[in-house]
Amino acid sequence: MFRSCLEKKTIFPRHRLSYLSRSPSRRLHPHGLHVATSLPLPLTIATPLSLPHRSAFLARIAFSLFFLVRCEQENRRGKEEEKGRERRKRSSVRVLRHPGTVSSSFLSSNKTKTRTKQSRQNQNQYQYRRGLQDHTHHRHYGDRFIPNRSTIDLDMARHLLVDARKGKENKKSPDRTLDAPELIDDYYMNLLDWSTRNILAIALKNTVYLWNASNGSSSELLTVDEENGPVTSVSWAPGGQHIAVGLNSSVVDLWDTTANQKLTTLQGGHQGRVGSLSWNNHILTTGGSDSMIVNNDVRMRSHTVQAYRGHCQEVCGLKWSNSGQHLASGGNDNLLYIWDRSMASSNPSAQWLHRFDHHKAAVKALAWCDQFQSNLLASGGGSGDRCIKFWNINTGVCLNSIDTGSQVSSLLWSKNKRELLSSHATMQNQLILWKYPSMDKIADLNGNVSRVLFTAQSPNGLTVASAGDETLMFWNVFGSPEITKPAKKTENAALFSSWTTHLR
Repeated sequence: MFRSCLEKKTIFPRHRLSYLSRSPSRRLHPHGLHVATSLPLPLTIATPLSLPHRSAFLARIAFSLFFLVRCEQENRRGKEEEKGRERRKRSSVRVLRHPGTVSSSFLSSNKTKTRTKQSRQNQNQYQYRRGLQDHTHHRHYGDRFIPNRSTIDLDMARHLLVDARKGKENKKSPDRTLDAPELIDDYYMNLLDWSTRNILAIALKNTVYLWNASNGSSSELLTVDEENGPVTSVSWAPGGQHIAVGLNSSVVDLWDTTANQKLTTLQGGHQGRVGSLSWNNHILTTGGSDSMIVNNDVRMRSHTVQAYRGHCQEVCGLKWSNSGQHLASGGNDNLLYIWDRSMASSNPSAQWLHRFDHHKAAVKALAWCDQFQSNLLASGGGSGDRCIKFWNINTGVCLNSIDTGSQVSSLLWSKNKRELLSSHATMQNQLILWKYPSMDKIADLNGNVSRVLFTAQSPNGLTVASAGDETLMFWNVFGSPEITKPAKKTENAALFSSWTTHLR
């Protein structure tokens, strides 16, 4: 006789079939059959089994076991085919390599090691690309400067060009640190500049010091008295021999650093301190707390040649473009002006080319992108704005705006790569390296205990000096250059030759 009981008959879903597990979750069927209870059972029928039903149930179980064996065979066959495809793809996969990452001499020095390294790279690259393809949603980090964009996986390109450099984020200390006692903590001054002869000038209260980056020597250039001091701005002439020094007494002194003597004093152009300076060949442009911008021809006795009137508060940022055609000025009135030199030459009191009022705080940080897009200007706002904005000077359009979350005190473009460095005067007091135009953050450089107010870039474009909290720090932030360009010959050595007659 058959023992009557309640049995469970299960209809297995096709896509969830597998071998009967030997795990503790399996159960012994009353009739000696093993049932895989670990699988989800979408349909369960509980009925007393008679002889016909028992036969049908056993037939169903036999069919299920046969189907499981077929599925396992198909799975094994599929895995073997997939392994074969992987081997073929590994042999033909293209390794997307950033230009200049591996030298040809290294590749030819040891063929065996190079072949092994390349095969490992191919395998890693294929596994990474396959992992990207398995995602349902793809994120594309656009960079319009990647070559052959239509044939390159953008996620892979971003990994190689950006993520591979994230080792910089772990850099917490500068390459070199120097003491800078009595460095004035004033956002509206410009007290640091690096010459084309690799000499760094820094103003510490009433004294200007020179530090030779080639040999590490330092010297004192000048000290002004309390009546004229403190020093409010410094700026090297294009030749790297002469330097302009703006003072709190509204005058500008011009010095020859080779002879260590003062050449002349520019006065009469301002009624307040001169906090910003910018050179354009023989033209020295000065910006003062009286909201005036003055062009001074250093070859002439009557040096004032043009004046720009537009700001209503102190001018704290001045920057000529590399072409010498446009001047950008930022002020404490939250305004950014673009001046055209050709308009100034025909009008002693020139009108602006563009007037931007997008910033909500003082505009001090200005940087022209002369390396790859001459009509691109970056500007940074103060603590009430915290934004970096990008402008097309030809059209007068704001291309992009990034909220950095902190006061922007200076901006520097890399001379060799499409990267932008910003310094900040609040929050973490850090330097931030950005990738342009995606504005992905590449690195955070934290080292200052107080706000970073002034930055300067070395002549080769690789090292950046930052000044704040009476400390001068040096960072090798931009790495090795991608393209070596011959240095332009300067014709500024004779700019000051005519002064000998005036000084006698």
